[in-house]
Amino acid sequence: MSATPRIANVLTIAGTDPSGGAGIQADIKTFSALGTYATSVITAVIAQNTCGVRAVTPVAAEMVRAQIDAVCEDIAIDAVKIGMIGDIDLARTVRDALQRYRPRWVVLDPVMVAKSGDILVDDEGIAAVREILVPCADLITPNLPEAAVLLGADTPRDADAMQALLPRLLDLGAPNVLLKGGHLDGERCPDLLGSTEGYSWLEAERIATQNLHGAGCTLSSAIAAHLARGEPLVSAVQHAKVWLSQALHESHRLDVGRGRGPVHHFHAWW
Repeated sequence: MSATPRIANVLTIAGTDPSGGAGIQADIKTFSALGTYATSVITAVIAQNTCGVRAVTPVAAEMVRAQIDAVCEDIAIDAVKIGMIGDIDLARTVRDALQRYRPRWVVLDPVMVAKSGDILVDDEGIAAVREILVPCADLITPNLPEAAVLLGADTPRDADAMQALLPRLLDLGAPNVLLKGGHLDGERCPDLLGSTEGYSWLEAERIATQNLHGAGCTLSSAIAAHLARGEPLVSAVQHAKVWLSQALHESHRLDVGRGRGPVHHFHAWW
């Protein structure tokens, strides 16, 4: 009789979303839907819903450190997804923990701008992510506005401008970048996956939906889950994109909120 495959453990370090579509709640749903065990560390308590962000309260760095230690001293973590980090103390705390526990994979989703357009972090927080956390990550997953904020550049309006940003993003220190092109116009959504060894375009059909709340959080978490299960990076990204496309396609089955609704994380189960 063959042994039962081990279930991978994944950690999300992120802010909350009481409406359940983004942030740490979306991460936990994604990890679970993709067959991994979800653990979590809260970095900020955010009052938001499908219509926008109302308030953000960071969690003290000491409490974030205590949460990470409690998880990592007890549980073997196979991959870490990092979401919202609002200030330099939190960034240093997370960096120090990554260096201490050395998880195999670190995926950083530089959460700075909500789908509603609300800016979630100040200039210090942006600098902290860019200078402290990006070099610790195996993969960063900015969308076009987030990439522009990271680099102090204009938001790309076409694929050529998008491609021109990739070397600058790699220069920040992460060995792999998934630059998400969903903000571009057109029937296709072009994402650009690049490293120092080259790049490739990964396109998907644009799903006609307003249910985009938490899509970025969900994609980065899906990648982390696939990596934790032992997939190579390119395969993990491809499979995560396919899964998210289906979650977007099935999002009309949910009746959540009056604004940009969430994706359907459990489309394969419900």
